[in-house]
Amino acid sequence: MDRTIEYQIDASSDSLRVEQYLKRKGYSSQNISEIKRMPRSVLVNNEHYYMRDRLKSGDTLVIRISETGRSKNVPPVRLPLSIVYEDEDIIVLNKPAGMPTHPSINNYTNSLANALAWYYEEQKKPFIFRCCNRLDRDTSGITVVAKHLVSGSILSKKTFNREIHREYLAIVRGHVTPESGTIRAPLARKPGTIIERTVDFENGENAVTHYHVTEEKNGHSLVSLCLETGRTHQIRIHMKYLGFPLIGDYLYNPDMEHIGRQALHSHKVSFSHPITGEWMEFTAGLPDDMKKVIDPPAT
Repeated sequence: MDRTIEYQIDASSDSLRVEQYLKRKGYSSQNISEIKRMPRSVLVNNEHYYMRDRLKSGDTLVIRISETGRSKNVPPVRLPLSIVYEDEDIIVLNKPAGMPTHPSINNYTNSLANALAWYYEEQKKPFIFRCCNRLDRDTSGITVVAKHLVSGSILSKKTFNREIHREYLAIVRGHVTPESGTIRAPLARKPGTIIERTVDFENGENAVTHYHVTEEKNGHSLVSLCLETGRTHQIRIHMKYLGFPLIGDYLYNPDMEHIGRQALHSHKVSFSHPITGEWMEFTAGLPDDMKKVIDPPAT
């Protein structure tokens, strides 16, 4: 994937070395090392510069990223994609339930990564899959994917620093009490399984979920949840710990009367753009299978 990024150097960056300036912009040391090996990757006022060369106020710095590699073990497969937004640095998608995020055993050709590999192969663009908020196979909704090494690195850092805000919608049975609050319960792998997680106050990792009920109808509650941490199966375990497990959850609450998958949807993701710094917010409405639980069609 090719990307040309231009920066105007102001007085606050006068006399900085190129590598110092890029690190302030969020580039990792690995990013800088990889860019150095790319042809004519650093230009200042249309002249080749080295990473150790110094900038001055008024300079125009151009970084040219040229990635020719492709994700290994991700065969391109023609699958439908619901693209919410795309620019030169990121692509935002509304992932359907039932689609894994990346290939795995028994799911080698039906993932979001396979679909994106096809999408970019059709454009004759090399593609390395860098997903910033991996969703479980049966969780639907907003997924953000970086399109090159720099946006990928910056978004990864934002995720680690909890600078990416995520809101989910879930459905549970009954009247949730209390109707809003914060769940603080550390999570660990459940003994005897590599998949399931459990609350473990002795050995678990810190996990915090904020929630509030947005609607109660048809014997169910629609709950909005915001993650402060991002542990595996965090929402599913935390709501079960609260006493209101998600319906349709084959692992933790196989209540399949109204829906055949965990009723969990990535509704909103917001963050500052990895290159421009602009605040971005993306939403995906409740999918039909979850709508039907809260508001079933008239018979």
